[in-house]
Parts: sequence; structure tokens; C-alpha cells
Amino acid sequence: MKFIAVILYKFAIKQNNLHQQRKIILISLITGILLMAAKFTAYFLTQSNFILTDAAESIVNVLASGFAFFSIYLAERPKDSNHPYGHGKVEFFSVFVEGVLITIAGIAIITKAGYGIFHPNEIHNILLGASIIGVTGLINGLLGWYLIKKGKILNSITLDADGRHLITDMVTSAGLVVGLALIFFTKITALDNILSILVGGFIIFTGYKLTRKAIGGLMDEADFKIVDHVISVLNDKRKEEWIDVHNLRAQKYGNELHIDCHITLPNYFDLNRVHQEVHLVDVLINDHVSIKTELFIHSDPCVPACCHYCSMPNCPIRSEAKTKDIEWTMDNVTRNKKHFE
Repeated sequence: MKFIAVILYKFAIKQNNLHQQRKIILISLITGILLMAAKFTAYFLTQSNFILTDAAESIVNVLASGFAFFSIYLAERPKDSNHPYGHGKVEFFSVFVEGVLITIAGIAIITKAGYGIFHPNEIHNILLGASIIGVTGLINGLLGWYLIKKGKILNSITLDADGRHLITDMVTSAGLVVGLALIFFTKITALDNILSILVGGFIIFTGYKLTRKAIGGLMDEADFKIVDHVISVLNDKRKEEWIDVHNLRAQKYGNELHIDCHITLPNYFDLNRVHQEVHLVDVLINDHVSIKTELFIHSDPCVPACCHYCSMPNCPIRSEAKTKDIEWTMDNVTRNKKHFE
């Protein structure tokens, strides 16, 4: 009965997290549409390519938020025969699309600004345009900070990526305001296109980082920060019965973690005791690692060569006394061999 209650509790938490993610992304989408309209208004008032860089990027914000909303909807679908690990990896694809769109926007901005160097146009209402961009940048910064904070709490790469994109947009907007002020006071209109090219380069770099992160997730690249945290928990809470843990591999699927590992147990334990120890490892990880984790644990029997680092008291089959303690580290826990090999 207690096991069923725990399962229902975890399911309720997951559903609540997904509901919060959908609500937050919807707020981001609506805000993005309103700010995009404001930025394009500033562009039409000023005819500044520099302002157009921010307006063009806002289109990406809206498209990315819309796709993120869809990806979170898809990620919450339960596991099925075609997707035995769930649909969480769609979040990485969402981040990939966002990164590609940002990169395309950066290339378009540089192309437009490069054309403007040879075919300059007159700029109007610079201070009004700077004021509009400054306000939109502040709003994006506050929303981005909120998304990153919630992304960490809810373990959502989509919220985190969207938030970092908005923080980048805020930095871009701040640079825009400074640049527009320089143009206004120096009267050097060529700065409009030169600064646009610099901002476009920064946007392309941001797009590259997001794309790189998404490809790493889609390719099951190891998240060493999460793995190190899991190993730290196992090391701190290890039991005498757990002789060693090895061949540990972790994969992230959306806001869930999947872990495969082997655990060496005394070879005289019966199946009931083995199941109990494996279950305790599962409970330990899910109680202390801040992400819902599914574990597939293979149990290995101990062999005489394990005795010199085994802490099991009153062992009836011990062939030699314990002579050393082996700390579980990234190196020995991730290798596919017992710690004496």
C-alpha cells in the first residue's frame, strides 16, 4: 500500500511540474508577441538596422516559445511501446530548433547590416527607439531570470534554454541602447551598421552554444555534473552490503533521468535480499538527487578478490581480511569492471 502511495505521489508531482511548465511557457509566448510588436514599432519609427537586429531576434523568441510549448505538451505523454523511455527528448530537439533559428537570425542581421554599410539610410527618432528597446530589454531580462529559476526547480532544459535566450536578448537590448546613444550624440550614422554586425556575431555565438547543448543531449552525451552528484550521494550513503558499484551510465530524457548500473552484493544473499538492496539504492537516488530517476540495476555476486575492500561484517565466506577502503569516484564507478580489476 505504501509503495502505491509513493507512486501516486510521484505521478502527481510530475503532472504538477508539467502543468507549471506549460503555464510558464505560455506566459513567455504571449509576452514575446507583445514585445515583438513593440520592437518592430521602434524599427519603423527609426529605420535603424541596429534596432532591426533586436526586432528580428524577437521573431525567433516567439517561434522558439511556441515550439517549446508544443515540446512540453509532447514530453508529458506517457511511455508507450514506441517510446519506452518516454517523450522527454523532444525538449532537446526544441532547444536545437531554437539554436538554429537564433543562428539564422544572426546571419540575416549581419547580411542586412553589411548591405547598409554600402547603401546607408537616414535614421529618425533615435531616443524614442532607444526608450522602447530599453523597456523591452528590461522585461525580457526579468522574464528570462524567472524562466531559468523555474527551469532549475522543475528540471526543464526547455525553460532554462528559453530563459537564457531572453537574458541574451536583454544584453543585446542594453548594447542597443548604448549604441543608439552613441549614434545620437556623435552623429556617426555608420555606427548603426557596424554595431549591428557585432551584435549579429554575438547572436550567432549564442545560437551555436544552444545547438551544441541540444546535439549533446540527443547524442546521449554524459552530463558529468549529474553523474558526479549521483556518485556523491551513493558514496555518502553507501551500506556495508554494497561492495561496489560499477558500469554506471546516465541519460537524461526531458525532466527525467535514466540510470543503468551494476552493484556487487555478497553472493550468499537470496533473491529477496538482493531485491531489497536494489530497491534501497533506487529509493536513495530518488530521495537525494533533484530529478526523477528511473534505475535499471544489475546485481553481481561477490568473488574472493573482493574481500580485501569488502566491509561486510561477520561474512561466512571471507577469504582474507579487509585491507583498504575504495572511494567511489567517476573513474571506478563508470568503468565496466569490479573495483579489484
